[in-house]
Amino acid sequence: MLKGVSKLISPELIKILMEMGHGDEIVIADGNFPAASHAARLVRCDGHSVPELLEAILQLVPLDTYNEYPVGLMAVVPGDAVETPIWKVYEAIVNKHENRTIQMEYIERFAFYERAKKAYAIIATGESAQYANMILKKGVITL
Repeated sequence: MLKGVSKLISPELIKILMEMGHGDEIVIADGNFPAASHAARLVRCDGHSVPELLEAILQLVPLDTYNEYPVGLMAVVPGDAVETPIWKVYEAIVNKHENRTIQMEYIERFAFYERAKKAYAIIATGESAQYANMILKKGVITL
C-alpha cells in the first residue's frame, strides 16, 4: 500500500495509469461490457462500481485540457427506455476533481466499442447500472 493512494487502485492499475501518456484513453466499463474481448490491456475490478473507481483514478490522473470532450459516455441506443442517473454522478465527480465544467461526449454504442478497442486499457468493473461505460482521455501533469 502507498500513502495517499486509494486502496481501490491495485498495483496493476497504478502501473497502467503511470504508463499512459497525454492523450491516451482508458475505459471504465460496467459489468455488461465485453471488456475481455475488446481490451489490449485488461484490469479486473469486478467488485467495484464505476463511480468509486472514477473518484480514485481522478485523484491521480488529470483529464486532457486540449480536447473538447475528455470524457466519453456510451449513448443510449435510440428507442431504449433506459434512465441514466449515473451520468449525473459522473459529472459531479469529474467537475469536482477537474475544478472546471467538463463537456461529455455521447458516443453511439458500436462507435464506443471501436474506440474502446483502441484504448490503452479497459477496467472491467462490477457496475450494474446500464450505459455506465466511460472513456477518459489523460491530460498533462503540471507542476
